[in-house]
Amino acid sequence: MEKKPRWRAATRTIRDAARTMRKEMTPAETMLWKAIRRGALDGISFRLQHAVGRFILDFYAPQHKLGIEVDGAVHDSQRERDAERSEMLALREIRIVRFRNEEVENDLPRVLERIRWEIQFQIDGPPEE
Repeated sequence: MEKKPRWRAATRTIRDAARTMRKEMTPAETMLWKAIRRGALDGISFRLQHAVGRFILDFYAPQHKLGIEVDGAVHDSQRERDAERSEMLALREIRIVRFRNEEVENDLPRVLERIRWEIQFQIDGPPEE
């Protein structure tokens, strides 16, 4: 059996940064948070700006090990870093789905449907061919 990597609990610095980020959300993050908080999306529990090791996820559904990232223009220049981050989180069996700010702001129903699909995919597995 392959051993999973051990992760240290988030440091105080990371936890403090997450706390600050909760207070300084982007308009797209605020819009999505209002749509998914307190089980508003099919009763699914999400955490806001959740620290996982040295990373902070914009939103995290612990029961489904699903992280949601809402990316602005800055992420265009850091695709490699984001891919590496997603790979590191995959070691913890956390799947990441990314949305651009514009997607959330202009088509929130489609974003919510994609989140539902990701969770259903995790429950049911890949669709049969």
